[in-house]
Amino acid sequence: MRYDESTLPGGIVAEGGTVAVDEAELELARQVQMLLFPKGSPACGWCCIGVKNRIDGMLGGDYYDFIQMPDGRQALFVGDVTGHGLHASVVMSLIYGFIHHAALKHCNPYTVVREVNSFLLHFSHRSRTVDQYFSSTLFFGIINPASLQMSYVNAGHPPALVRRGEELMELASTSPPVGFFDLMEIEVKNFQFQRGDRLLLYTDGVIEAANPVGELFGMARLKQELLTDDSDHLLFLETLFDSLKRFGIPEPPEDDCTALVVDFHGPLPGGSV
Repeated sequence: MRYDESTLPGGIVAEGGTVAVDEAELELARQVQMLLFPKGSPACGWCCIGVKNRIDGMLGGDYYDFIQMPDGRQALFVGDVTGHGLHASVVMSLIYGFIHHAALKHCNPYTVVREVNSFLLHFSHRSRTVDQYFSSTLFFGIINPASLQMSYVNAGHPPALVRRGEELMELASTSPPVGFFDLMEIEVKNFQFQRGDRLLLYTDGVIEAANPVGELFGMARLKQELLTDDSDHLLFLETLFDSLKRFGIPEPPEDDCTALVVDFHGPLPGGSV
């Protein structure tokens, strides 16, 4: 659509024949987006959960949350929408809201991820020019606090990492990203946590972050941070992001960076959930 001065919506201005969004409107959009995300971590009991996020400007395409299920289990997810900037933030908001709706309606990762995929395809089929932007990587898991068993789907997301003592385990991709295929093959896997385990979920903005000479932070450095840091969940996140700064990652970063960590203290007493 071509705009002239009479048809430009509020907050959008024409500059030299191009259309730009007013800074005040971007700031308002940023504030609205931040309202979507959790303002703190759940109270520590059988586990402690922490999350930290840096966006590549005012609006981002990473999303994350932890949801208390009606049956007492804990759902958590981290995702990364295709692309960056304003359009990514719009798609991210759609996915974020739909996941909350689907997670409270259904009790298993398979159905949640399947419905998120169908939801995105509903929009992508409307256009052949922007259809690729209605897609995302997604790690969605549900943890039973009584058994510490997690069922999960990793839809094209970077592998989750689990530290157990001096050992690291990867929870690799089990399915393609959501929003690409009508007949999406979705595999649900289970993982049994133990007391003292640490789970780390993150977006590719962490491992693909580059310093001024083009060197990537990389998986090896991330694994080293996880193996050598014995501090609590919140201090670990601060140390990780400080390491990114020392590595030379610009501020703001060139891609959104998100990390979510779960420290397991032991099964919830009092039977099964």
